[in-house]
Amino acid sequence: MRVPISWLREYVDVAPDATAEDVLASFVSVGFEEEDVHRFEISGPVVVGRVLSIEPEPQKNGKTINWCQVDVGVENGGVRGIVCGAHNFVVGDKVVVSLPGAVLPGPFPISARKTYGHVSDGMIASARELGLGDEHDGIIVLATLGLDPEVGSDAIALLHLDDFAVDVNVTPDRGYAFSLRGLAREYAHATGGEFRDPAERDFSDLQPGSGFDIRVDDSSPIRGAVGASEFVVRVVRDVDPSRPTPPWMIARLSLAGMRSLGVLIDITNYVMLELGNPIHGYDLDRLQGGIVVRRAVEGERMTTLDGQDRALHVEDLLITDGSGPIGLAGVMGGGTTEMSDETRNVLIEAATFDPVTIARTARRHKLPSEASKRFERGVDPLIPFVAARRVADLMVELAGGTLTDEGGALYAEVEIAGIDLPRGFTQGVVGVDYTDEEIVTALEMIGAEVTPATGSGAPAQGWFVIPPSWRRDLTDKWTLVEEVARIHGLDRIPSILPTPPSGRGYTALQIGRTRVADALAAAGFVETPSFPFTTEQHNDLHGSASGAHLPSIRLANALDGQAPFLRRSLVPGLLQTAHRNISRGLVDLALFEVGSVFAPEDGVAYGTDVVPPLGQRPSDETLAELNASIPPQPRLVSALLTGNITPRQPGRAAEHVDLSDALDAVRVIAVAAGVEIDVEQTQRAALHPGRAGALSVAGEQVGYVGELHPQVSADADLPGRAYVLELDLDRVLTLAGHRVVAESLSTFPAATQDVSLVVGVEVPASEVRTALVEGAGDLLESARLVDDYRGEGLGEGQKSLSFALRFRASDRTLTAAEATEAKLAGVAVAAERFGATIRD
Repeated sequence: MRVPISWLREYVDVAPDATAEDVLASFVSVGFEEEDVHRFEISGPVVVGRVLSIEPEPQKNGKTINWCQVDVGVENGGVRGIVCGAHNFVVGDKVVVSLPGAVLPGPFPISARKTYGHVSDGMIASARELGLGDEHDGIIVLATLGLDPEVGSDAIALLHLDDFAVDVNVTPDRGYAFSLRGLAREYAHATGGEFRDPAERDFSDLQPGSGFDIRVDDSSPIRGAVGASEFVVRVVRDVDPSRPTPPWMIARLSLAGMRSLGVLIDITNYVMLELGNPIHGYDLDRLQGGIVVRRAVEGERMTTLDGQDRALHVEDLLITDGSGPIGLAGVMGGGTTEMSDETRNVLIEAATFDPVTIARTARRHKLPSEASKRFERGVDPLIPFVAARRVADLMVELAGGTLTDEGGALYAEVEIAGIDLPRGFTQGVVGVDYTDEEIVTALEMIGAEVTPATGSGAPAQGWFVIPPSWRRDLTDKWTLVEEVARIHGLDRIPSILPTPPSGRGYTALQIGRTRVADALAAAGFVETPSFPFTTEQHNDLHGSASGAHLPSIRLANALDGQAPFLRRSLVPGLLQTAHRNISRGLVDLALFEVGSVFAPEDGVAYGTDVVPPLGQRPSDETLAELNASIPPQPRLVSALLTGNITPRQPGRAAEHVDLSDALDAVRVIAVAAGVEIDVEQTQRAALHPGRAGALSVAGEQVGYVGELHPQVSADADLPGRAYVLELDLDRVLTLAGHRVVAESLSTFPAATQDVSLVVGVEVPASEVRTALVEGAGDLLESARLVDDYRGEGLGEGQKSLSFALRFRASDRTLTAAEATEAKLAGVAVAAERFGATIRD
């Protein structure tokens, strides 16, 4: 909301030397955000001149220019010759002259320059050149504005171009501040200046008369709320729409961000900005009968002021007469009854409409307006009578009209619910020791009615507060507390860091997740969080081993209509990130993400209509229902590798990532989580056949690793091979327990031996390794698979698995015999389980 300072001064005391920054600081102190400062950006000599002579001079290009002699006053150089292309003035007219040295908005510096064979010693200015509007039909003739100033006087002050406006951001809950009335009151709160309410009038002066038929026919209200709770009309006759809008009003409207559109429309806009109640004016002679406020019927259409023919919805609230719809209530009027240059009699409408109805209509028709912006936030229900009379008075004063006794009004009793504010509650919430007087003063300052609330025979226990009619946002004791804190200064609220109780901090799972993420980052992976939205096809492909359909959660109001489902896997997000980076030339990628997925169970309906009240803890039953309404959300860790693991360099060719690098990432996760992760060959729809492994901890499958299927890589626009892994991180950490114990290092030397075992090709290497470890006992420190041979020298259906074994004791140096004995014990277990034999 832009606030012209000259206008603000009418309703509140503003220091004469207050700068724009001072005014903004005052608004910030009561909770508004500063946006900008708006000025006309005019400087230098801009004065009143009288045209002494006009000599038309036709040009070769078909244009006729006027060579003028203009008297700008002795103190400004006397008579000056000026070239002007406008033709809407005559000898003797007083005009606005920008002399050399002036700077107009643009910036557009003025200097004496040669043009059309003359030296033009200045410029006769139009409204657009001065920043007063978009009209450029000619220059400003001061007589048409009702002005007759002295020649040579300052035109900047004359046209109020020395005014400025501050722009503050008004939050949606403070709709009352979309008016000079509301912001002047807030400025008074901030500075202690005297506030003069422009709506404070004798109610007997505001009666609209009678004789004009008005009805509200809302037989099917939305949410039980009638579309129009108050509707006031007044009639002003014999207006002259050709009269000029006074310069002070044009300047204020311009600074407030509105164009001057003629005196009648300017008046309605001016009062809307002043009081916060949108006003609509009708050409009374074009109305057919009385006015009925009703909902639209199926198939109804109307043409709005912007010339658009609109199909109406049955929820739209309409202003109608005998001819049909003449306006979208609270949004935009219709073209058939708009005020124009031929208007002589005006019907003024001021109303209070249901905010939700207006908001829905504005969004449905994509028709935001200054009126809807105010109505959808709620206007003061006591202001329409004042607003209608204010418009009528200005039309009488500025447009020469006559206020008649014609009119009408429909209104309902305004009921405002009171709020109990217990003693001590404000101090407990804010943490400031306010006195009772400070609390009552703050609430009365914002316009509330405050009375002591007493118990039976007991001293006062607090206050009963009735909020002012313009503060729809004050609905409970918490909002009252916020007002007390705001009025007395947010800087009084102490900044104290609470001391956490002992024993609190990160949970074991949170610590484990952080440790795994840090380990992957240290190993050269880059964490790339992504949005949790994907397609149903990606959920099926990456969420299950077979690619079969899985239940997915679909968003009711998705940000991306092409990805309306919540993810069951992190891999689709990594694929999108990889594609985006590759398209920008980053082709060597090692990415990972730790995040939640959504895994609904088949046949279970999720969602609830339960909405717990604010300000109190939900019951255990409510919490249980809310928890049951959301699907399981396990936290996974996924990684993707593609491109080169080692770049090309002198003396060494580039090395492309392969499956072993993905397995190394699995080992990094295993070490960080404190578990042993086994790999067993498997099949997955999204992975290359024969290059996929199932990951398990203590015999429980927790994830997978492998090369992406070539078709999946191609669909993701990846140029080469890519490898992925995904684990249920929460389950891995749960299986690891709550502690990662570091074993003591032995100072005795290790004994190393190798063993090659022949087994069937169907036997997983991980299970053979597990048998060796179990059989060798505590002396075996490490068992690592180093070779998987299948070929000459072995029988059909056999393979040779070679393991590097490392033995060590904590209290002595092992002998070769002890190491061999332990190795053979492990071989014996493998032979028992899988028929393994030592390869010769």
